[in-house]
Amino acid sequence: MNPIPISAEQSPLLFLELLYKLRVRDVMARDLVTIRRDATMRDLQHLMQSRRVSGVPVVEDRRLFGIVSIEDLIQALESGRMEEPVSHFMAASVVTVEEDMPLSIVLSTFNKYEFRRFPVLNARNETVGIVTARSINTRLLLELFRELSRIENQHVLPATEHGTCYFKTYRVARSDFENAGKAATEIKNTLQTRGVDPSIIRRVAIAAYELEMNLVVHSDGGTLTFRADEGEIQLIAKDRGPGIADVHLAMQEGWTTANEWVKSLGFGAGMGLPNAKRVSDEFHIVSEPGTGTTVTIRDTLSAPP
Repeated sequence: MNPIPISAEQSPLLFLELLYKLRVRDVMARDLVTIRRDATMRDLQHLMQSRRVSGVPVVEDRRLFGIVSIEDLIQALESGRMEEPVSHFMAASVVTVEEDMPLSIVLSTFNKYEFRRFPVLNARNETVGIVTARSINTRLLLELFRELSRIENQHVLPATEHGTCYFKTYRVARSDFENAGKAATEIKNTLQTRGVDPSIIRRVAIAAYELEMNLVVHSDGGTLTFRADEGEIQLIAKDRGPGIADVHLAMQEGWTTANEWVKSLGFGAGMGLPNAKRVSDEFHIVSEPGTGTTVTIRDTLSAPP
């Protein structure tokens, strides 16, 4: 039986957004119970009883050497080897997760393996926590109530069209690489249907894609609003997230705050905002650290002189 009754394929949209928004560091238990390799299985028994845990990572100086479980303790008890060191019983080959991984990937890890807990490593391969079904379910419930409260009086407007004006807002989830680019593609198709000049469509599509990917990679999620009328096209990307401490630096090509996991997927090269500005007639960015960022782009439908 799956200890986490949520899947990235069958869950409602709100749950899916949480799966992509939350990362391992958001759901892991930081009060890590560990034991050394030279501790005895008797020490392990006392530790498990006092801390009420069924599995303990073997860690020294934040380096992970293995993991021991209640099954290993039972084996030591039955064989009369309780005074032997933990290193004789621990599993040295351990499946781990990285603290920057999206929760959606961790759920796949739970489904792939039979383990009920996974040590968490940071970028320096230091052990910083442990993720369990309980820690995930607890945080998901908390975030669910928060999200329900937040969206109770908020919704995304469907596409509206009044005369020659077309308007639509897309919700973009954090780390949702599976759907990344869909909004930009729909915007491009809409402009093609409206008979907009292909050179302008190309510029708008590039800007929309870069803004959408910026929301996926760097924010906690947000919206991408698209408006088109007779005179101009407007894109507004608004996110909830860490914000940008130095906007001037962020506009330099190649500057990025993307982590190594995102870079390994081929994203986060530091070209998003510069590319969006390059293909736009007007480009405005406002960011507040700890709150979020808003980028507004305008393109005239008549080619500039």
